[in-house]
Amino acid sequence: MRTFSLLKGQPVFETRTGAKIGEISDLCISSSGKVEGLLVKKGVFFKQSFFLDIQKVASFGWDGVMINGNGQLEKLKESSEYTLTHQHSLDGMMMISKSGESLGLLKDVYFQEELGTIVGYEITDGFFSDITKGKQVVRSEKPLAIGKDAIIVDVNENLPIDEPGEGGL
Repeated sequence: MRTFSLLKGQPVFETRTGAKIGEISDLCISSSGKVEGLLVKKGVFFKQSFFLDIQKVASFGWDGVMINGNGQLEKLKESSEYTLTHQHSLDGMMMISKSGESLGLLKDVYFQEELGTIVGYEITDGFFSDITKGKQVVRSEKPLAIGKDAIIVDVNENLPIDEPGEGGL
């Protein structure tokens, strides 16, 4: 499990030849809050974005994403439901609990790479709040509702992020 911010910019390699295909630029997220795939930027001067289905990823490493062939990438469809930072962006959207409590603004997501399941949402109330209170993670096992103005989530707990190596997410 990892955050999108750790995955962003990682190279995508083809397993048979070792050739670098491109790099991860975004997540494609369904309206139910599941990661459907990754956006991969390809090219040197004129970069194009391609869709990589999460099920077609051979493995997620800490230094790269492995796929079994260049044919795994599809031309980017304009109709992808949501992304974290590009078209139909969720980054910076207000998150509200089902009980009507404002939780903060969406900053990042924690997800299980192989399954595409989002297990936590990193939220912020702004730079100074992050410094004084620390970053906050909202955990939810139930699907969220993404609207035009806000993301509605059924909250399990609102906990600070543990530092790596402390047994956190």
